[in-house]
Amino acid sequence: MATIQWKRFLIPYTQAVDELKVKIRSIRKEYRKRNEYSPIEFVTGRVKEISSILEKANKFNIPHDRIQLEMEDIAGIRIMCQFVDDIEKVVSLIRQRKDMQILYEKDYVDNVKKSGYRSYHMVIKYPVNMAEGQVEILAEFQIRTLAMNFWATIEHSLNYKYKQDIPLAIKEKLKNGADAAFKLDQEMLEIKDEIKDAQRLFEVKSSLISDIMNLIVILSSMGRVQEAANYRSRLNKLIETGDELELSNLRDEIEKTVDNFR
Repeated sequence: MATIQWKRFLIPYTQAVDELKVKIRSIRKEYRKRNEYSPIEFVTGRVKEISSILEKANKFNIPHDRIQLEMEDIAGIRIMCQFVDDIEKVVSLIRQRKDMQILYEKDYVDNVKKSGYRSYHMVIKYPVNMAEGQVEILAEFQIRTLAMNFWATIEHSLNYKYKQDIPLAIKEKLKNGADAAFKLDQEMLEIKDEIKDAQRLFEVKSSLISDIMNLIVILSSMGRVQEAANYRSRLNKLIETGDELELSNLRDEIEKTVDNFR
């Protein structure tokens, strides 16, 4: 394909990545709006570089006119989870969707690769509505924990440096690192409830502080500068030493003050 044809060829893949990132991120937002724990921590996506597409096509003897049909990871979406058991929940959420077709799945979490690589892959067929009509493209989800992603990013860099021929000594260290990362995931899973509770408390406190600061701004805009300054001083002390109940009481007090001056 000529350069201009490559650019045109990749347009639906770029659109698919943009759309899929928005759709998966919206799942996380939905959980957060319901004040529920989200199995999705964050989402990234990319379209494969032309040089990487050509390199893979040559490696697997894929003719250029078959790339769209046979190369499954030109569009890639990576979904990061905090805990290992979140991966299964994310997989279930994707299976339930009606806006994409799952072609097959590869479980490298339970069936870890020899290198130590762990991740859950889902290859999908996704319809993209272009100006000239609908185009179906292949895309790949990679669902993994933060620890798995850290390790996989390092392995990818080393494979690039050594052109897929990493020295044995480094391979052994990588494998040990993969095992250590998975052990960390397992240990964090054992205290998952404690971690989730701590995160929930942090989010509640952050929300209360945001509400209080907004109320203080309203009070200042009403010309009650001294009252606003006093509340700001009390808030600063509670940020350091206060708990959620004290912050909630301060918010209620400022709300009443604002209502009285309206």
